[in-house]
Amino acid sequence: MRTKRAVDCRPVPTGADALMARIAGREAVVGVMGLGYVGLPLAVRFAQQGFRVLGYDVDAAKIARLEAGDSYIPSVASAALRAVREAGRFAATADPRRLGEPDALLIAVPTPLTPQREPDLRFVTGSAQAIAAVLRPGQLVVLESTTYPGTTDEVVRPILEAKGLRAGRDFFLAFSPEREDPGVKGHSIGEIPKVVGGDDPESARLVAALYAAVAPRVVPVSSTRAAEASKLLENIYRAVNIALVNELKILFDRMGIDVWEVIDAAATKPFGFQRFTPGPGWGGHCIPLDPFYLAWKAREYGTPTRFIELAGELNATMARWVTEKVADALNERGKAMKGAKLLLLGIAYKKDVSDERESPAFPLAVELQKKGAVLCYHDPHVGTFPKKREFPNLVLPAVPCDAATLAAQDAVVIVTDHSAVDYAHVVRHARLVVDTRNATAAVTEGRDKIVRA
Repeated sequence: MRTKRAVDCRPVPTGADALMARIAGREAVVGVMGLGYVGLPLAVRFAQQGFRVLGYDVDAAKIARLEAGDSYIPSVASAALRAVREAGRFAATADPRRLGEPDALLIAVPTPLTPQREPDLRFVTGSAQAIAAVLRPGQLVVLESTTYPGTTDEVVRPILEAKGLRAGRDFFLAFSPEREDPGVKGHSIGEIPKVVGGDDPESARLVAALYAAVAPRVVPVSSTRAAEASKLLENIYRAVNIALVNELKILFDRMGIDVWEVIDAAATKPFGFQRFTPGPGWGGHCIPLDPFYLAWKAREYGTPTRFIELAGELNATMARWVTEKVADALNERGKAMKGAKLLLLGIAYKKDVSDERESPAFPLAVELQKKGAVLCYHDPHVGTFPKKREFPNLVLPAVPCDAATLAAQDAVVIVTDHSAVDYAHVVRHARLVVDTRNATAAVTEGRDKIVRA
């Protein structure tokens, strides 16, 4: 008599369940597309937490450096990179055919603006097309690049579904905004909560589990659009407040009031006030760009974004205002702007970093050159003047910050307040110092040479 076999009633694991198990066991392979200021720290963090990571970038020179264990991102030590490589948990490639290997693919590519200040998604769409060519069932795709609400489901998903695979069934799709803050301790991916939004419930479950392995806290939201909007709100909040203090700087300057003294006084209030500081404009890859992504998308809904547009207009005027302050200061000393030798001190977009993306130094340099100034620069973190798509003809020579160089200038314009610069030394040897960052606040001697701008 034949024995009747028991029926296996256990549920057959779905693609999501299988991937969840691989994530939980640190067996999932994580791919990171775009190995810049966001992507490389992200890749190394996953590798340090026990995942095998495949980094991808179209720049073959970057890949060669990474394969040699040489990091080009200040927040990633070469020793840390070599450690995960030697442990067999990190490899880098420029071959898009290998994008089918990772279980999860994280897209961390730039989202710039066109010359018309509209979203330029070519890097996002290019990444999605590269993935679509090798996409396999069971993969999770996460967009990290800052963009307007709807990009993940309106732009990325159709590209990935073009060959018949369906999001939420065959593969999984999510958005999790990057929150890198270059040069600031305590603001790495391992120390900042991670917002995640899935395109569907299974994708939401998977993306939350993946980032829970590397972030101190995961903050799930209801959709990819909510996650996209959360990053824009963070950056627009800063953009509007930066514009506010820059506007007040101009007003208070004309009223004979020290804006920095006012900010210091207001900041003593323990509630209802957050300190923002003025400068020569806005900079970095987020603040000058991201607000316009939302402003562009808002037109589709017939809703004007007045605060965003006004903040952009005001911050864009700061280069001209600083130029006027430099011209007035030179004029008071009997020197015309035309032919004046000026040293721009700092061209990174903020202090103590080498990141010069969207730095206010570049539009300021263009404005000064229009007035006939002869420019050079010194930045302890940026040794070679970078080529800029927006300013193809702008090239400044790098000079030392020694006594002879300072004395040879008609004015030194402090654009970035790097901690490595001795500002007492600068004031001592310069004829005129135009300070846009209050970097000389602690300098006591030679204050008659200093002009705030």
